Amino acid sequence: MARIGTKYNSLLEQAAVESVVATHSDSRVGTNTKGRNSKSVVSLPRDKDATVVCQDNISFMRSLDAGSINLIVTSPPYNLGKEYESKTSLATYIESQSETIAEAVRLLSPTGSICWQVGNYVDGSEVYPLDILLYPLFKKHDLKLRNRIVWSFGHGLHCQNRFSGRHETILWFTKSDDYVFNLDEVRVPSKYPNKKHFKGPNKGQLSCNPLGKNPADVWDMPNVKANHVEKLDHPCQFPVGLVERLVLALTNKGDTVLDPYMGVGSSAIAALMHKRKAYGCDITPEYVALAWERIRQLQAGTLRIRPMNKPVYEPTLRDSE
Repeated sequence: MARIGTKYNSLLEQAAVESVVATHSDSRVGTNTKGRNSKSVVSLPRDKDATVVCQDNISFMRSLDAGSINLIVTSPPYNLGKEYESKTSLATYIESQSETIAEAVRLLSPTGSICWQVGNYVDGSEVYPLDILLYPLFKKHDLKLRNRIVWSFGHGLHCQNRFSGRHETILWFTKSDDYVFNLDEVRVPSKYPNKKHFKGPNKGQLSCNPLGKNPADVWDMPNVKANHVEKLDHPCQFPVGLVERLVLALTNKGDTVLDPYMGVGSSAIAALMHKRKAYGCDITPEYVALAWERIRQLQAGTLRIRPMNKPVYEPTLRDSE
């Protein structure tokens, strides 16, 4: 961790020497500079609406005030030994998650929400569902589970000795029964938008909400794989649309959104798109640099994002011919 912090501090010193300000239009660090000035440009770790840093999450979270965050949304490592994590025993992993969750609870505002998106830990041929293992850690802080949202997607590893995994879950918790929930902001088109009451006092009137229906608790959204428009150099990238729905439903404009396992900044993008303030951290400098690059692209209007409610492509018989 010290090595990463030293490297990051040196980048900030370089930025100061070059008089780079946070509103510069390009924040790439250590990425391909072909076709551009070969001199690296480094963004400072914050601007008016975004605080995005290269730092371990416990240290970063402890620098923030208690009760100051309206939504904490994240997808922690699954202890699978990906390039951004070191695989440990399951007990050690849960202990580490317990510390992070405790800090998240401290930061959460009284009417705020925590959304913890997880999949499975796999050891040999056995699957351990992380949402079930982590649920007691949240209940220890008297949080209330509002939904266990199932995120389904069409792509992933093809298993030979069990059914291929094509879903993960989001645990949505609040501190009390008084919490923000803006359903109208995330309604989806109704299956029968012109359906009307056929009897009773409302006969002939629309029987559905004209704004659309509740999106329910099973969300079919593509995961970010090779051909996804948002794909960057990260093996498990959050799709912006997934976080966007949570940001719109669980916060108001001007609220604060934190992702303590930020990766390449999808949560920050979802927050900034809708005029929320973004906070995030990651221990990998390259990911933080990509996050800042995406923020600058968003500000410039050039960031490519898959629309939140875009229907999932269904191949036809003709496509297979």
